[in-house]
Amino acid sequence: MSPAESTKKTLPTAQGRIAAYTKIRDAIISGEFAPGQPLSESALATWCGVSRTPIREAIGRLEQDTLVAWNENGLVVRALGAEEILDVYEVRAYLEAASARTAADRRTDRDLQMLRATLDKGQKVDSSVISEMVDYSRTFMDHILRIARNQSLNDVLNRVKLQLARTTQANPTVSVPGRWEQSREYQHAVTERIAARDLDGAYALTQKHFFDARDIRLAMFHEESESL
Repeated sequence: MSPAESTKKTLPTAQGRIAAYTKIRDAIISGEFAPGQPLSESALATWCGVSRTPIREAIGRLEQDTLVAWNENGLVVRALGAEEILDVYEVRAYLEAASARTAADRRTDRDLQMLRATLDKGQKVDSSVISEMVDYSRTFMDHILRIARNQSLNDVLNRVKLQLARTTQANPTVSVPGRWEQSREYQHAVTERIAARDLDGAYALTQKHFFDARDIRLAMFHEESESL
């Protein structure tokens, strides 16, 4: 292979770093890379079509995201136990509640107008299609986070959500009968709390909503263990 051909097959470092991180992250979240699966730098470099340098940088980010870890056998996809997943749910509840509280404090009239428009779009969601409910719920909460205008909160919350992504994508709580209706009630109620600048009300509603999600996940774990 000539140097020119090699350059074509290997992405530039900056581009390669982002592409490698995204590709490996998405493979972990989707389950293509299973929990506990060994990961080799050389194999990942070949799979991503980059040199080892972007792979090492991508691995560093994935470690920070707690998606990979090192053990006696080397680098592996990090596995989360049921108890740890529930702990992360609890942390998320506090962070999402803080986001709603801050949004109630900082929202503008324009923010409220756009949030109501997002709320109305929920009426068009087909509740028989799990992916539509998941995508809409994520969009609604992301909108509240944008209104909060707190980059530090945004960074931490997104990292926490990333830790849960494998679990929530494979078996989302909104798939449980009645949860979509509860979510819609919450979305309407928190919109009104944000409109009224009711900081404590927005916080309490959101915290309860995500603690309920944690409890639903706990029930799911019990059902899974009983079926084994």
